[in-house]
Order: sequence, then structure tokens, then C-alpha cells
Amino acid sequence: MNCMSDESQKAFVDHVRGVFGEGFIPLHRPVFEGNERQYLVDCIDSNFVSSVGAKVTEFEQQVATFTGARFAIATVNGTAALHVALQLAGVGRGDEVISQALTFIATCNALSYAGAHPVFVDVDRDTMGMSPVALRAFLTANAEIRDGAAWNKATGRRIAACVPMHTFGLPCRIEEIAAICLEWGVALVEDAAESLGSYVGARHTGTFGQFGTLSFNGNKIITTGGGGMIITNDEVLAKRAKHITTTAKIPHPYEFVHDEVGYNYRLPNLNAALGCAQMERLPWMLDVKRDVAERYRAFFASVGIPFAAPVAGCVGNHWLNAIVLADKSERDAFLAYTNERGVMTRPIWRLMTELEMFKHCQHDGLPNSRWLEERVVNVPSSVPEHAFKAANG
Repeated sequence: MNCMSDESQKAFVDHVRGVFGEGFIPLHRPVFEGNERQYLVDCIDSNFVSSVGAKVTEFEQQVATFTGARFAIATVNGTAALHVALQLAGVGRGDEVISQALTFIATCNALSYAGAHPVFVDVDRDTMGMSPVALRAFLTANAEIRDGAAWNKATGRRIAACVPMHTFGLPCRIEEIAAICLEWGVALVEDAAESLGSYVGARHTGTFGQFGTLSFNGNKIITTGGGGMIITNDEVLAKRAKHITTTAKIPHPYEFVHDEVGYNYRLPNLNAALGCAQMERLPWMLDVKRDVAERYRAFFASVGIPFAAPVAGCVGNHWLNAIVLADKSERDAFLAYTNERGVMTRPIWRLMTELEMFKHCQHDGLPNSRWLEERVVNVPSSVPEHAFKAANG
């Protein structure tokens, strides 16, 4: 039983304050201690503040270089990135997409924008991401291959894609998932929204499928206020992504000609300016967050509480640290105790299958997902203020 006594809960609050200081401690807050202000002023002075500007291109190049992807296409948010990636991966209206029920709502919203039917398979308890064992079992029991594509025998729909998510920056078993997708003729699109700075071996998350998508929301490891990114190694698809996220306008000095239905999804230059400054500090932030996670690991080991960590051979970015408590009762008691004392903690998301719009979706029973939903709690994971001061003299 992973129970926290009253003494352990008090010790936890004291530990958090020892790391982050006094006052209200948020779950995760942005860090603006680099060139953010200067780059914003540069954009304003240039008059390029919308989706055309040098900082957009620079930000895309920085992300591509960091992740090892050949191409990166900036978007207004991670949901938009995933929507476009699904469309370019060949997902059409009425198709099915396999994903996980233990995820943030944005994953399923993007599937819905694409007109797809979500199908949910279980996660692994240690990664909290899609289980390759569950994926293979579902396909074996429910699908057949016809003309190189997977079809759901029960619904008669094509299974067009698979969207695993790297939960809290913990890499899932993406190599095994990629092999299964290849075997079944299913496109792989990685929801890497939370995992910038996470690796499987030497390879960055988001680079194992046809596409990967990232998020730069205000609570992510780096932020552009809002913002997202599509990453891919396919030059043709990268050009298509840039085209349809820019209203599908054919380049011309003054004519307005659009050759298909597109989206106004491009990231503004002002937001990209923040991203450029944030990327300059990303390696340092990853180091600091690794230190915070190690301090948590040692603390929770001392009170007998499991602390979520990357599996062997993987490196996590420690975006949001998480613990696993004994049961829902223990979880709720811990949430109440900490939040009443100004230390923000939160439970993992409600399963997608428990939400009204997705409760009808096919799934495999989701035993691990349900088990984790009742037990997982996120704890404060920001870069501490004292780390800025030390870094800035």
C-alpha cells in the first residue's frame, strides 16, 4: 500500500517549500529569464508581428535541430498541429484512429476535428503511455488487413492511424508501437506535446512516426504563450503542412489564390520570438528539472511512495513529476491536504471514455488506465526561482 501518513504529507509540503520557496506553489509556471523581452521588442520594431516573420523560421529551425527532425512547422497550438498531422497522414472522415483513453482532451479533440472515430487501447503502468502489448492484442482480436490497410471487423471502418502519447514527458514504448503499426499498415502520429527533451535511446520522441507534434502552451517545459509544432522527416509532407496551415495560399506578391481548404494555423512571429529565447535556455532548464526530479525521487523513496520515472533506455524531460498512491481515497486525501496548504497538486486526467462525447467509443477494457486514473497525482515541477538567480549571478 502506497499510503502517506499525516507526518509524510507534512514532510512533503516542507520538502516542496524547501525546493520552491514560500507562498503559493503552482504546478508549473513559465520561465522568462533570457532574451524574451529583447526578441519581442525586435519583432515590434520590425513590424512583423503576425504569422510572417523571421522568428517563426528561426524557431522552426531550432526545434528541428534540437529534436533531430528534418523539418518543423510551427502552428498556433499543439491541437492544431495534431489535427493537420492526422489529415496529412491520410486520416479521413469516418476512419478510426487508435489512441489511449488516459490522455489530455486535446488528443481526442484533434481526432474529432479530422472526422475520425477514436478507439482506445490500454496503457502500461510504468510509462502511463500506450501499451504495445495492448495494441497488438486489440488489432489481432478486432482487425484484419485488406489491400495493405487495417480494417475493424466489427465496425467495417478503416483503422487509419495510431496516436500514442508520451505522458508527462515519460517516453512510451514507441519503438515497439512503431513496429506494430508498420506490420498492420497503420500510420503512426506521435502526440509528443509533453515530451520536448525526452529520448528513447539517442532518438527524440516525436521522430518515430510519420509525424510528431509538440505543444508550447503556457504550462509546458518551454512556452510561446500558445503554440505547437509538427515535426517530420518527409520533405513533401512538410511543405504540405506549411501550405495548409497558411490558408493554402499560393505564394504571389499580391494575388489571393487558394488551391484547397486550408487553416489559419500559423504561429505569430511574436509568439515565435518567445520560443526562440526559450529554446536558448532549454538545455539548462532540462538540467534543473532533472535535479528537482531526483530530489523528489529521494524524498518519495524515503516515505515508500512510487515516483514515476522513465523506463530503462529512456530519458524523460521531467515536465510534470508524478507519484502513484494506494487508491482513490488516499489520492483525494493527499490532494485536499496539499492544495489547502498552498501547494498545488492535481490528479491525472479523467479517462476519455468517461466523457460524454467519447463514452460510446470502442475500447479494450482499459484496466491499467482505470487503475492509474484513481492513483496518479502530479506535484509541483517548475524550475525553482533560486535556480534562475544562481544562473544569472
